[in-house]
Amino acid sequence: MSAARKDPVDAIVDQWAAVRPDLDTKAMEVFGRIFRLSRAMGDRMERAYAPHGISRGEFDVLATLRRSGEPYTLSPRQLSGTLMLTTGGMTGRLDKLERAGLIRRSPDPHDRRGLQVTLTEKGLTTVDEAVGAGLAAETTALSTLNAEQADQLADLLRELLAGTEGTGR
Repeated sequence: MSAARKDPVDAIVDQWAAVRPDLDTKAMEVFGRIFRLSRAMGDRMERAYAPHGISRGEFDVLATLRRSGEPYTLSPRQLSGTLMLTTGGMTGRLDKLERAGLIRRSPDPHDRRGLQVTLTEKGLTTVDEAVGAGLAAETTALSTLNAEQADQLADLLRELLAGTEGTGR
């Protein structure tokens, strides 16, 4: 690798090699870059969603409702399960989204104790605009790779994720 292509993860690995040459740091190289990439892209996504008045977490709620298809309605429990949030965390997000007029909560007609969360027209417009802005930010970042490299990376990350989440072979 050329010196110009070195990144901060290489510096960390080099430091470990100097003090602990017995360590195999390949996993550190991979996951260190994944963590740094995740943080950098998280920041970019926040900036992409900010003009739409929402955060990444709020986008996730709106996008989950949008992807569910018409009538864009799910229970708070379904949302929590999909987004891997506690019910308390979900309540806070729903409160903010409801105050902004992006969702509405209503009684579940099939369960007297339950609620339904539905995208409003404003929420539908907001999420549709925000998803475009987010994809533009991701596409710009991915443009450093050619199409074949991007496909290969997606395949490799799918395999790694499946193995890490225990859904692999």
